[in-house]
Amino acid sequence: MIAMLLALAPVAAFVLYIYVRDEYDREPIGLLFFCFLSGILSVIPAYYSSKYLASTGISISQNIFETFAYAFGVVALSEEFAKFLFLRIFIFPNKAFDEPFDGIVYAVMAGMGFAAFENIIYVQSGGIQVAILRMFTAIPAHAVFGVLMGYFMGLAKFDKKRQVQLMFTGVMAAVVAHGLYDFFLMQMNYEFLGGMAFTTLILSWVLGKKAMRIHREQSPFKPANAVEEVEAMK
Repeated sequence: MIAMLLALAPVAAFVLYIYVRDEYDREPIGLLFFCFLSGILSVIPAYYSSKYLASTGISISQNIFETFAYAFGVVALSEEFAKFLFLRIFIFPNKAFDEPFDGIVYAVMAGMGFAAFENIIYVQSGGIQVAILRMFTAIPAHAVFGVLMGYFMGLAKFDKKRQVQLMFTGVMAAVVAHGLYDFFLMQMNYEFLGGMAFTTLILSWVLGKKAMRIHREQSPFKPANAVEEVEAMK
């Protein structure tokens, strides 16, 4: 019971964190819950996609290049594209998605749904120690991957000309961050590279914070921006 609480507590913390940051025009609770659920459901295509790609023979091994291919092409690409697919089909067209910051909110919610399901599976087999370790690693990692993807999803929503390009950039930003994080943890050749996973996570978080700040400052629902828009129309 304690292990399960520890598995879900950091997920709840990041859900609350991103919800509070969306201070100017908060999203409908029902839609946020649906987005969280879509993140859980995205585990299914991610699992089968990674299973298929792994059947080609790519896996974690002493061959550092093979491990690199596994981290990026099998794990990161499968998981991030699955989350993106649900966001693009079910969330992106919704009318409630009415400002760039919403892209970050929805992507993080989907990421937390994915992370919650994944965390329960790992904690069931690994116990409290795994729950505590993942509280400071995998959970914030999925959150920040969501921020990176969501930043570009938010831009894509309101830029029809570059929509596909921006979506692709968002997916690749998440895949690169995710791939690097996993690669540094998975590779068995150089022990010192393990610490680079945390460096990747910290740098991704710094970029994620900057992305959130940009979209929040430029929100059309921010009172100061709304006043400027009214003045410009006079």
